Amino acid sequence: MTENFSIRKYLRDLKLPFCPGCGIPTIMNTFLRAVHELGYENLNNFVFCSGIGCSSWIPSPYFNADSIHTPHGRSIPVATGIKLLHPKLNVVVFGGDGDIVGIGMSHFIHAARRNLDILVIMVNNMVYGMTGGQVAPTTPFKTKTATTPYGSFEQPLDATRLAVAAGACYSARWTTAHSNDLKESIKKAIQTKGFRFIEVVSQCPTAYGRRAGFKNIAEMLKWFKENSVPIHQAEKTSEKELEKRIIIGEFVERRRPTIGETIHAMIKEVQMNAEQN
Repeated sequence: MTENFSIRKYLRDLKLPFCPGCGIPTIMNTFLRAVHELGYENLNNFVFCSGIGCSSWIPSPYFNADSIHTPHGRSIPVATGIKLLHPKLNVVVFGGDGDIVGIGMSHFIHAARRNLDILVIMVNNMVYGMTGGQVAPTTPFKTKTATTPYGSFEQPLDATRLAVAAGACYSARWTTAHSNDLKESIKKAIQTKGFRFIEVVSQCPTAYGRRAGFKNIAEMLKWFKENSVPIHQAEKTSEKELEKRIIIGEFVERRRPTIGETIHAMIKEVQMNAEQN
């Protein structure tokens, strides 16, 4: 695109609700910058779905586009219906770690297994941010939260690797400190067919940072940079050395028939058999 990027072109004239220092505005900006660089003048060819949580406010009502706000954890089933009914639309799901791999875990796994042709962007702030800072499936081990004052006693879920194991065609993880890598990853994901998953580790100063011992946003972003390990390097590193590290990069990129392609191929086959008989 030769035209200069302006985020306002893609947003409604509404005040954003996010806390000062939140990583979500960075993710919004990065996503819309990727859309711009792909040549989309508007969001007319997109439909966005989101559930409940801070991250679910990214598209609705702020994107100047069609969007559906669903019950907690139910954005992927709604996205399934939209994509099967309107296969030419770009269907994108935004949600937090609690929304996507907490209450919405089963929908996440089965969408990847079916290879549903949608893009899921999960903002992982490592805590239930909107409801008071409770421990989440992705909270790092021994991290203090509102419900684990002595530290989390559970190992965190690796959502990006889970997406790979379940059958995703594209799965990647970045942080808000890697916005250019994230932008290029989003551009690739938008142009890829099949189930695509991008996890973005993001700072939440209000509900996570202060309890985890971070003094300010700069300290959190510095921690992201210093503790991120590229996947090609992680493959040569011991599991012990990778504790408390964030593995970033593209975990898988492959082509499989989508559920929509499979369904339409089956319909065609049934019709042909019926005509022959």
